[in-house]
Amino acid sequence: MLEPIYKIRGLCKRYGTRSVLEDLDFEVLRGESLVVLGRSGSGKSVTLRQLNGLEKPDRGSIEFDGDEISHLRERDLYPLRRRVAMLFQGGALFDSMTVAENVAYPLREHTDLRKAEIGDRVREKLAKVGLRDIEDKLPADLSGGMKKRVALARSMALDPEVVLFDEPTTGLDPMTSATIARLIRAAQRDLQATSVVVTHDIALARRVGDRIAFLDQGRFRFVGTWQEAEQVSDPLLTRFLNGGEEPDDGS
Repeated sequence: MLEPIYKIRGLCKRYGTRSVLEDLDFEVLRGESLVVLGRSGSGKSVTLRQLNGLEKPDRGSIEFDGDEISHLRERDLYPLRRRVAMLFQGGALFDSMTVAENVAYPLREHTDLRKAEIGDRVREKLAKVGLRDIEDKLPADLSGGMKKRVALARSMALDPEVVLFDEPTTGLDPMTSATIARLIRAAQRDLQATSVVVTHDIALARRVGDRIAFLDQGRFRFVGTWQEAEQVSDPLLTRFLNGGEEPDDGS
């Protein structure tokens, strides 16, 4: 039985008068790949940003490996940054830095490795995502798929225990998306890491997800395996997983 690395209880988040997350309860199991699904604007990315302290909840608790992190100050989140990496939706590469400098950035920020050791680690991580001899290129020289791969290499640089993926295939063609899905699975296997993947890409979700969590109106309407999702009687979940149209009443 897998133990939870994250325990989230009563998580609430509002923006002004709009409630995005409402008493959200869930766990992320150590070593699993949990895919968070939901319609646009359902709060998927907001949920993800709570897990590494980029945003603070208005109410509730977020426990990471036994430690409460929901109200830590930025400087106190430093150890968490070493253990939890995030792949942002657009890749978030630094435009003025080369590929090598981008991948090396977390190593320079969080380790005391020497320059030569950092260079070796950069080349190793780029090779893991199928990229070689591009260390001196700038992000502007890369395709969308290559940028995502570089961002993935950077997220793996510190050998994190958890990797958070925010819409990793947005803007990519189906073949490139399938490659990213394979690399996500390979990274999880190589690092023996836990993954949380936010997406509305059902093909990606099926490729990488051990369990799925379906977010609707600020709460998880379903959390479980794919087999359990196919057996549950929930018309909205069924329509979403099968690519059906949104109902006229918006329910």
